[in-house]
Amino acid sequence: MNATRSADVTTVDTVVIGGGQAGLAIGYFLAKQGRDFVILDTHERIGDAWRLRWDSLRLFTPAKYDGLPGMRFPGDRLGFPTKDEVADYLESYAARFQLPVQTGVRVDRVRFEDGCFIATADGHRWESNNVVLTTGGQHAPKVPEFAARLAPDIVQLHSSGYRNPAQLPTGPTLVVGVGNSGAEIARELIQTLPTSLAGKAAGELPIHHGRAAARFALPVVRFLGLHVLTLRTPLGRQALATLGVHADPLIRTKVRDLADAGVSLVPRVTGVRDGRPVLADGRVCEVSSVIWCTGYRNEFDWVEVPAFDEEGRPRHHRGVVRSVPGLYVLGQELLFAAVSATLPGIGRDAAYLARQLAAGARSPEHRRVAARESQWA
Repeated sequence: MNATRSADVTTVDTVVIGGGQAGLAIGYFLAKQGRDFVILDTHERIGDAWRLRWDSLRLFTPAKYDGLPGMRFPGDRLGFPTKDEVADYLESYAARFQLPVQTGVRVDRVRFEDGCFIATADGHRWESNNVVLTTGGQHAPKVPEFAARLAPDIVQLHSSGYRNPAQLPTGPTLVVGVGNSGAEIARELIQTLPTSLAGKAAGELPIHHGRAAARFALPVVRFLGLHVLTLRTPLGRQALATLGVHADPLIRTKVRDLADAGVSLVPRVTGVRDGRPVLADGRVCEVSSVIWCTGYRNEFDWVEVPAFDEEGRPRHHRGVVRSVPGLYVLGQELLFAAVSATLPGIGRDAAYLARQLAAGARSPEHRRVAARESQWA
């Protein structure tokens, strides 16, 4: 690559912020274009965003659909990779294509100044014509406000901090949130701890998940997610709008599986009384631990350009932020299709963004004029 640097400043054409699957996928295409770019990732090792998730986590998609552009996912084509296998694959991917990933870099600010973007971290700055945000949306753990009022003797974890049952004390555990994370974690916990799951599932995938599904049913689901449920079709636009406000359906672990395993299914948690969780039916839960599987929120306050709505979501079309020339987002939920934030969908979105980035290349002087005219700098 042709990046230039001084002691504290690196100048490149494009800065990619986030070294997960989205950052590596766009990096693949930028490298093929011969661009000078850098990928900045907060973790100490490529793939750590996956390694640091709970121990038993597996993908819902079989390996045959999990490869990034230019490199297939190794192993059993109908098997469902573990989170560590995904992490190792990403690390191998970056090495194979010699992608310029700098790890251990937490970007604390991005701004636009005098015709270029400036990203800063730990006293260093990167100046670039383009910035691609690949940290994903919904990456800051979200818990209800009343969680702070739970008694101090109750161990609380967000699903992002859960690793295995050994973290929890002996005694009843309450898992809050009947999404896929909540269902999978509750099913694991019931093997060693009395476990309740609070909430209501948004629905279920109407097939039994497993190798047979990987062979016959999941190809159909993948096709729908890639080619039908997209912003390009009327049905897709309607479906994506619905998916944007509702939780995902349960995929591998169904409600009946939970009940059969002995998980107690209870109403949603509405508050706290005397330091204990209160359910919607008024019951108070005497528990030793609570795991909040309540999702994530957007957190882009470190990006100081007017590219976000009142809820902190980036305004874009297929990842191109038109109000801020040179700014792109990738890895967002529902960016273009139902599978945009997943391994099976990230490659197509990355290829599209790379083409748009190439077509939108501008000189610094052009950017200064555009900035003055749009009054966003």
